[in-house]
Amino acid sequence: MTASRIIRNYQLLAGLYTLAASLIWGVNTLFLLDAGLSIEEVFFSNAVFSAGMVLFEIPTGVVADTVGRRASYLLSIVVLGATTVLYLIAARADAGVEVFALVSLVMGLGFTFYSGALEAWLVDALHSVGEDGDLDHVFARSQQVTGVAMLVGTTTGGLLGQINLGVPFGVRAMLLVGLFAISWRTMHDLGFTPRRLELSNIGAELREQTRVGIAFGWSDRGLRLLMLSGVVRGAFFAWAFYAAQPYLLLLLDDDKIWVVGVITALMSLSMIAGNQIVELLTRRCGRRSTIILGASIVATFGSVAMGVTDSFWVAVPSFLLVTGSLGVITPVRQAYVHHVAPSDHRATVISFDAMVGSIGGVGGQLGLGRIAGSAAAPVDGFSNGYVVGGLSTALVWPLVWLVRRRGDPADEIVGTHARAGTCAAQGLPKETHVESQPRAVVTTRR
Repeated sequence: MTASRIIRNYQLLAGLYTLAASLIWGVNTLFLLDAGLSIEEVFFSNAVFSAGMVLFEIPTGVVADTVGRRASYLLSIVVLGATTVLYLIAARADAGVEVFALVSLVMGLGFTFYSGALEAWLVDALHSVGEDGDLDHVFARSQQVTGVAMLVGTTTGGLLGQINLGVPFGVRAMLLVGLFAISWRTMHDLGFTPRRLELSNIGAELREQTRVGIAFGWSDRGLRLLMLSGVVRGAFFAWAFYAAQPYLLLLLDDDKIWVVGVITALMSLSMIAGNQIVELLTRRCGRRSTIILGASIVATFGSVAMGVTDSFWVAVPSFLLVTGSLGVITPVRQAYVHHVAPSDHRATVISFDAMVGSIGGVGGQLGLGRIAGSAAAPVDGFSNGYVVGGLSTALVWPLVWLVRRRGDPADEIVGTHARAGTCAAQGLPKETHVESQPRAVVTTRR
């Protein structure tokens, strides 16, 4: 198995997963509203989804770091497909918010089986063939693949939703069946040795996983600062993405579902553009925190602009600035985390990071959902939510600045796409590999 083939397989699996998942992203809020939920109930249901990701990140990390990354990924497909069908059944039965919240909770379980597992599989597999560096470049290219998949998925979902809001959910379930078959044949654990998970040892494994997450994640001060910034960012963006669907239609004063699909597709393009910017920035040896800080500032101003305007044609470009900045932040941040995480506990650290970010998503969707639902006019409620939430993201700035001041090895951008010679000029090591960074000493593990 060559490095290029490993990367292609990763991009295939990540792209198909994103394609299937994104079919409902552009219409999910509208689907729940059409099913009879109020604005506050929609965001309560979404908050429960985020809570599920908080609750299940550590337990599913046990699966990824014991039974294997492949098993965790396949379980994610199964759970996501089952809960997608349950969403349709709940809507057909005119179920209340309690049922949708319960299904959302289990859907969160599905995504936690995915979070970290596929990334850990990629990095471990590359390490097994001697390819440790240039993760910024690999993740940026892979983000472009998933961005294209999201572009196709959200556009298709919007068009299918114009026929009936339940159709994208049905198509998603069918695609996940096909993805399971493809994954079963193409994905095998490389650079990682699975071990049996005994039922009697689950409690000990959970305690160990928590210890590892704290030791290799939270106890690393640079990563802890990034995690805290993820809480702030997650509190706003978890709400902002789904709020954009009804908010932009209200600004447009139209109920054409396909418009939401097109806007979500444009969002995918903006994220792809952000990924491309990463490749340009990392051609010079610098610091990941500088890139994250600059993109975070752009995201804050774009978010506030989206809330203060009453024009659809101003709100959409502002929204694309926000999503484009996420396209810059995501692969750079991924590379930082993987630089810190050791191979044996990689999925644990990634899942711990995702869990911390999801905590912000719970509070943000409840709080901003309440703001959006409390105004006399829905458009004013959403506007207030974007202003308040957008301003709150400015708290990310000092946290990332502190990461930059530390100058940790994980913050250094190196690899074949970093310009030769500039590292030495800055007094930085000329080459740093994923496994070369000193780690905290831990006796047991996530």
